[in-house]
Amino acid sequence: MIKVPFFVPDFDEREEQAVLDVLRSGWIAMGPSVEAFEKAFAKALGCRFAVALNSCTAALHIANILAELGPGDEVIVPSLTFAATANAVHFTGATPIFADVVGPDDWTLCPDSVRARITPRTKAIVPMHYAGYPCDMDAFLHMADEHDLSIIEDACHGLGGSIGGKAMGTVGSMGCFSFYSNKIMTTGEGGMLTTDDEALAQRARAIRSHGQTKTAVDRMRGAMGYDITEVGYNYRLDDLRASIGLVQLERLSTSVTRRGELVALYKSELADVEHVHIPDHGGRGEPAHYILPACVKGVDRDALRQAMTEDGIQTSMHYPPVHHFAHYIDSTLELPHTEWVGKNAFSLPLYPSMTKEQVGQVCDSIRRRIGAI
Repeated sequence: MIKVPFFVPDFDEREEQAVLDVLRSGWIAMGPSVEAFEKAFAKALGCRFAVALNSCTAALHIANILAELGPGDEVIVPSLTFAATANAVHFTGATPIFADVVGPDDWTLCPDSVRARITPRTKAIVPMHYAGYPCDMDAFLHMADEHDLSIIEDACHGLGGSIGGKAMGTVGSMGCFSFYSNKIMTTGEGGMLTTDDEALAQRARAIRSHGQTKTAVDRMRGAMGYDITEVGYNYRLDDLRASIGLVQLERLSTSVTRRGELVALYKSELADVEHVHIPDHGGRGEPAHYILPACVKGVDRDALRQAMTEDGIQTSMHYPPVHHFAHYIDSTLELPHTEWVGKNAFSLPLYPSMTKEQVGQVCDSIRRRIGAI
């Protein structure tokens, strides 16, 4: 029996009513709700443009296209990320080059490791704000200026956090966000691309809809036809999901605040547990607290997770290093910090409706089980 699930979506009757309103409107595809969602999202993050998409993978792919990537180009990405970060580079024919994280107490992309991998073929860097903790963006922006590179922020973990007074995902050339079911805010499936460049935003809107110059809603409003300006994709978000996103966006700030309170409670509860550590990932900016990753030292991570499962506590693991997967495996690649995290990290339950008592249950399970492993 599950006593503490890993994640519970933060929904109430407002999301239900929003979906019903769209269903009753007679227009459920990409339309007015998507437009409203894009405007509200851009305003909330303080950027000029937001382009709604059906996933963060779509956002990453389009961002890579807009960065003019192609065969022979290289893009430096973390290996400690979900595979989509690297896969989206492959979609363009370019090659992902894996870099290490900073170290045992900072699992964000390491500037020194990135700098060592820059070659004449490098066209972009993709920092991923691991767990909602900001990367060292000043360092990456400096490299971009020095080597004429694009900075594409994989901000799938970073929504609601900031660095240097700017929202994560608005610091680089483009930002990519996910609204997958367990993200800080969710539409079930969905994503967003952000930019301050109007030309990039206009082209992104065409690419997401088969390269069309006019969409279905444009034609509903009177447009008499459309052109295809380039090869595009069906990466559209629909009004049903956008209506959920509009409601979720309203509670983003309170969700991030609550997550931060729970993280502080976890740290207090686990401070005396010798073999468990919660990193601060550099302590930069204002974190979004998307997930709560911890690490074990001197004990078997998988054995602890299994024992916690037996106690009804769900955990997860973010992430198996991408360069260990069969498609990407490279036995000559040395990313020691990433590999250490991949062996010792596990993620604890974290969601806004989580109670103090549930945090206590998780921590009690860790205390009891870790001594017996």
